[in-house]
Amino acid sequence: MMSGIISNSIRKVLRTPHSSAHISRRFLSLHEYQSQRILKDYGLPIAKGDVATDAASAVNVAKALGCDNFVIKAQVLAGGRGKGHFTSGLQGGVKVCETAEQVGEYASQMIGSKLITKQTGEAGKPCDTVYIVERLFPEKEYYVAILLDRGAANPVIVASAEGGMDIETVAATNPSAIIKSVVDINRGVTAQQADLIAHKLGFSGHQASQASNTIRKLYQIFTEKDASLVEINPMAVLNTGDVLCMDAKVSVDDNANFRQKDLFDMRDYSQEDEREVQASKFDLNYVGLDGSIGCLVNGAGLAMATMDIIKLHKGEPANFLDVGGSATTEQITEAFRIISADPRVKSIFVNIFGGIMRGDIVAQGVVEACKTLELRLPVVVRLQGTNAERGSQIIADSGLKIIAENDFDTAARKAVECSQ
Repeated sequence: MMSGIISNSIRKVLRTPHSSAHISRRFLSLHEYQSQRILKDYGLPIAKGDVATDAASAVNVAKALGCDNFVIKAQVLAGGRGKGHFTSGLQGGVKVCETAEQVGEYASQMIGSKLITKQTGEAGKPCDTVYIVERLFPEKEYYVAILLDRGAANPVIVASAEGGMDIETVAATNPSAIIKSVVDINRGVTAQQADLIAHKLGFSGHQASQASNTIRKLYQIFTEKDASLVEINPMAVLNTGDVLCMDAKVSVDDNANFRQKDLFDMRDYSQEDEREVQASKFDLNYVGLDGSIGCLVNGAGLAMATMDIIKLHKGEPANFLDVGGSATTEQITEAFRIISADPRVKSIFVNIFGGIMRGDIVAQGVVEACKTLELRLPVVVRLQGTNAERGSQIIADSGLKIIAENDFDTAARKAVECSQ
């Protein structure tokens, strides 16, 4: 049961390089420093720190902290920062420093370079900001997160006394170390529930009270910020005896854009695929993959089936692209523009099952897009459902070399053949 929670919830929320986790983002990821500021706003204890965007300001931040030791962290939206490496040659995106000048030296090698981790792929992600914090000395580290669990149809608290490391690794190697507690959405996290989790984690005395308060505050953030994930890793007991949130990650449901404007204004587009950003401007659900067959489909389920049948015929999809149920000619043209801009794409497979979406509208959009973009790539179109015959006739009358095929399997096979 617990392995299902970890794989089906955390892995889907925390974007990984595996294609199965690329299918639907539906959330805004905030940087660590942004997440930490939210925690501070809710009265949770965090380390003293500030951000810098160049080496000189990094030195000034370190001096202003007024402490003897520092930690500088690259602000890149990817896991495994500490074990990553920069295109500048620097090893590790999290560094301990003994002087403000050393902070500046590391900042100069981080800012303006790309950090490559196990989650970014070889392309890496740009580092434009660093977070400098006071170095603290934890005696014990814990993991606490609140996320949505579809199986339970409620939020769930996932916690472990083995913090400071990849929670999926903990779940795989020592599942008994994972604590799961489903939250009643109508009641929220009660004091009794939070106290019980703190006790199971091994807290006692005033530390148990601090841990319990932290859990309840995290749930308050989770609900009030429309979060899909609030994660503290690690939550630590310091050598002073206090409980403190040393690192934080907050992801927010994209559907909450209209009422979480302040959070969505923090979005760092440099951390996202440019094609995905462009697609979102036209209300297209696009995720880039690594194959050679561009896909334009209506409906997430059909899109997944399309990708599967392409792979069945030994092809590789270049993207997931759902145009929805009411796409316009403009949207279809933009979808073609985004797909064809990928140099790896060798063919395009349009697979539409018309319900609300009419086949003739799709066909007009495809023809218009091919003409407007002067497309040279082979295009295979399968239309079924509402006005599919009329759509097929529009394609036939267009004079364009578009391959029309009614059978799903045959259409997929032809798209694969055209990509080879």
